[in-house]
Amino acid sequence: MSSINYNLANQVFVVTGGSRGIGFEIARLLLDQKANVVICGRKQEGLDLAAQALGAGDNLLSVQAHVAKNEQIEALFDQTLERFGKLDGLINNVGMNIITAVVDADPGLWNKIIDSNLNSNFLCSRQAGQIMRDQHSGKIVNISSIAARRSAPAMGIYGIAKAGIEMLTKVLAQELAPFNIQVNAVAPCMVRTAFSEPFWSNKDLHDVIVKTIPLGRIAEPIDIAHPVLFLCSAGADFITGQTLLVDGGASAI
Repeated sequence: MSSINYNLANQVFVVTGGSRGIGFEIARLLLDQKANVVICGRKQEGLDLAAQALGAGDNLLSVQAHVAKNEQIEALFDQTLERFGKLDGLINNVGMNIITAVVDADPGLWNKIIDSNLNSNFLCSRQAGQIMRDQHSGKIVNISSIAARRSAPAMGIYGIAKAGIEMLTKVLAQELAPFNIQVNAVAPCMVRTAFSEPFWSNKDLHDVIVKTIPLGRIAEPIDIAHPVLFLCSAGADFITGQTLLVDGGASAI
């Protein structure tokens, strides 16, 4: 599956949260396509380890940035343009969750989850959208979740944030369509990453989750990376404002 050619050579992509999980796999696949990739994360150590694992050269740039802080986002895109001279795509991948019921959540916790999942998408898309608008071209792909459409215990704030991402996707798609910019989202089911490890590492809980997925397994990061790259490619030039469910058929039940 990794041999698919999306014709992304020499294009420039920013992948937030690109040092691990889904973001790392997206960055790896983009580099395999000979694209130029910028990954960002909050911890320099994680970025250094990711860069070493990706084994890339001058076509990879790592930038330490907190994607919920606007001044750091401005610096991220400034460094991207300084290094590569353009921006062809943004993949908003950063996300986090702290297990809690909504009614028991401290407002500070609410703000932290909303900041990481939704406000970060707004700030990064705002910055990228202005650059792409001047270029009259570009792709933005947001990582949502089936949690945006299916409420679950202790996942409430996360699901609310992801639902906001899907509406943000539609609004941005309408605003940026006149400038030849496509904005879409990918909504996975559970993916085998460190983020979701507390769920899939528990065999009983894992088995319960798998029973809700017709294809009979949880997703691997590569299962999400390929749809993202398709939406970044010329093959998706007439697709915008959509959320692609990549859930093994879970939403078909």
